[in-house]
Amino acid sequence: MERLGRAFLALLLFVCLFSGSWAHTPGHRTRYEPDWASLDQRPLPRWYDEAKVGIFLHYGVYSVPSFGSEWFWHYWINQRKPDYIRFMQRNYKPDFTYQQFADQFTAELFNATQWALLFKDSGAKYVVLTSKHHDGYTLWPSKYSFGWNSVDVGPKRDIIKELASAVRSVSDLKFGLYYSLYEWVNRMWIDDKAHQLLQQHYVDYKVRPEQMELVQQYLPEILWSDGDQEAPAKYWRSEEFIAWLYNDSPVRETIVTNDRWGFGTACMHGDFYNCADRFNPGVLQRHKWENAFTLDRTSWGQRFDVTLADFMSSKDVIKEIVTTVSCNGNVLINVGPTKYGTILPIFEERLRDMGRWLSINGEGIYGSSPWIYQNDTLTPDVWYT
Repeated sequence: MERLGRAFLALLLFVCLFSGSWAHTPGHRTRYEPDWASLDQRPLPRWYDEAKVGIFLHYGVYSVPSFGSEWFWHYWINQRKPDYIRFMQRNYKPDFTYQQFADQFTAELFNATQWALLFKDSGAKYVVLTSKHHDGYTLWPSKYSFGWNSVDVGPKRDIIKELASAVRSVSDLKFGLYYSLYEWVNRMWIDDKAHQLLQQHYVDYKVRPEQMELVQQYLPEILWSDGDQEAPAKYWRSEEFIAWLYNDSPVRETIVTNDRWGFGTACMHGDFYNCADRFNPGVLQRHKWENAFTLDRTSWGQRFDVTLADFMSSKDVIKEIVTTVSCNGNVLINVGPTKYGTILPIFEERLRDMGRWLSINGEGIYGSSPWIYQNDTLTPDVWYT
């Protein structure tokens, strides 16, 4: 019996050492250092890998002109693209400014519950809303964006609060937020660039306070970073912030982040990789990744200069889901709502068609893992999980 007892203890020690159970004992939580070597060791929260399908929402002041792209301001003022200049000359007075569009961003028909029920019917398992795009306009009453947010000007509503509440009350979808690091015309950002990024006033007084505000107030389980491409992660102090997310934030157990935290981080760091817009390599990726794509093939924001050919068909959408999930990815399917707060019927049709397909075939999608082969050699449109 004594020898058996020693053998049992030895086996228990072996199991503990090699299963990593010491790291997961009650009351013990791994703490991550503010460097990529440590942060990259964090296990991906299981919910994200199992969810597979998400909805992306690009909504903001750019929804008012509804022309060309959500980059309307940049293309019109900074790049002086002829199509945008002609559009403004034909439709607005000569001294009209982009900021004046905010008064017309009314969202008077916005019904967060209707949106949430549609996303539930679509078969999606999470939704990501643009909290702030590159124009700097915030969809919540940011303390750091006075007069340029959805409560001070435009709808006079906290869009994030309404949608987060609706999603959590009528569905089991996870709620996430997109946040653009840079802003085209923010004077602190422009000044930091003028000083060759040797100062970080924009990060200290704008980016970091807003990031903390978003996480602490709205508890997003996805923080989808963007607008990082003009500065390194050290300028954005991304490692420091992500370490806080993983260690001490109120969503530390479930939060997931992408890979846009400074130039050079794409496809390198983050809980999941985006690598590029509409990224779909068609071959198995070892690290979890996400294919963010638009139902309107060219624009993330709502626009009216479209034809039917610009929209993905329902069959196109389903193919994108199948090929992505087979290769260890998730899909994040983008919709651009109108300035009134409605989702166009063509977007709704695509999402409901997707939901019907997933209600039948979801067993091969949700919670699935990649197989040893991704697609069939003789019938290349057959994909496996």
